[in-house]
Amino acid sequence: MSGNSSAAGQPTALQAAFRTAMASVCTPVSVVTTLADGLPYGTTVSAFASLSMEPPMLLVSLDCGSDLLALVRQTARFGLNVLASTQTDLALNFARKGGAGKFAGVLWEVAAAVPRIPEAASFAACAVDQIVPAGDHVVVFGRVLIAASASSPPLTYQARAFGTHAPVPPA
Repeated sequence: MSGNSSAAGQPTALQAAFRTAMASVCTPVSVVTTLADGLPYGTTVSAFASLSMEPPMLLVSLDCGSDLLALVRQTARFGLNVLASTQTDLALNFARKGGAGKFAGVLWEVAAAVPRIPEAASFAACAVDQIVPAGDHVVVFGRVLIAASASSPPLTYQARAFGTHAPVPPA
């Protein structure tokens, strides 16, 4: 037995506590995209971060079993669309299985050879620099090719609920 789950396949006490602790952290919600054989693919991701300014780089984390991961490996490119606070429906849509069908009815365009969701709060197109295994996920490091932002507040996820950022008034 690995120590990562109980004999019945249920989360261990540590895993349950970790999941609860991480649910208390507010994270931006994004859709990571790629274009393969002319078709757009994407999945909802909350684990991403800016990494470097010289050169501009970011990282995203994808599940080892992700269909999108196989396509990102194949294309060596991905887009990071940080959703706007009005795009909860897109976050839920891209969180399900469905391949290229997830883009049905979704406005998108190609930017630097990856799908861009125009109404997103921000966007970066990346070339894969390296992919590093990390537990049941991989970390994909990307060299930023283009970046853009809008004035829309970002969609966030905290305590298993969607929301957005609001500044704290000065004391």
